[in-house]
Amino acid sequence: MRLNPFNTDNIRVRQGGDGGRFPGGGGGKVGCGTIVIAILAALIFGVDPAQMIGQLEQGQQQTTGSGQVAGSQNETAICNQNAYAAEGCSALDSLNSTWAPLFRQAGITFRDPTLTYYTGGTRSGCGSAQSAMGPFYCPGDEGIYIDTAFFNQMERQMGAGGDFARVYVMAHEYGHHIQKLTGVAGQIRSAQQQNPRAANQLQVRMELQADCYAGVWAGLNRDKIDRGDLQEGMRAANAIGDDTLTGGRGNPENFTHGTSQQRMDALRSGFEAANDTVCDRYMEFR
Repeated sequence: MRLNPFNTDNIRVRQGGDGGRFPGGGGGKVGCGTIVIAILAALIFGVDPAQMIGQLEQGQQQTTGSGQVAGSQNETAICNQNAYAAEGCSALDSLNSTWAPLFRQAGITFRDPTLTYYTGGTRSGCGSAQSAMGPFYCPGDEGIYIDTAFFNQMERQMGAGGDFARVYVMAHEYGHHIQKLTGVAGQIRSAQQQNPRAANQLQVRMELQADCYAGVWAGLNRDKIDRGDLQEGMRAANAIGDDTLTGGRGNPENFTHGTSQQRMDALRSGFEAANDTVCDRYMEFR
């Protein structure tokens, strides 16, 4: 994807500290990176992957934090620390520039999220974070958290390499920010509390809508898309489907992010429509 070079006037970027030691963050649900690590560890130690994922999610829900992020490096230096960081900053710039006008048109207050790069661990508004968690969005401080080493993992262990695969992950987390600003995230949490038995199904809807929003952003920037980009995104969406991650051994009732086919369909539908209203269908239960 041919992203324009980032402009630090349009983004908020921070460098995280190295203090995270407890598996928390992500607003109560594990991110795709966490699931990958859980599956790999479960297979190595002979633990039921679904059970391990559940334990990680429980730990996240119990975590609290101050939302303070260590470090105050210059944003340009942070974005230029490696190629992945520069790419992520450019993607964030594009995401902000794409979504802000849509919010203005809808009469909804827009706030751009903070992007935090960290290594090893850091603190977020959702508690401590570790690199093993993978990228995640924290609604507590409206921040996206990424250890760029995850992208190497994604390529080597999941076969989901490529620049569009990486920015799709960023755009998905940004989709959760959109849900926070529009109030969808709060409505989902409330519905989960009122109907705990449907909590996983509701979470799947939320994750698929975030995938759809990622596709909308890409569709609205179609002139930046290179041949093969969408296929890279499809491979990534396929690789992080719950059924693929559990090797087909997971119970669909325990899925929290959707099947590979569902995730690919959500990304594709958003891309083809290039209109955020197409993503409303994932919340038609309301």
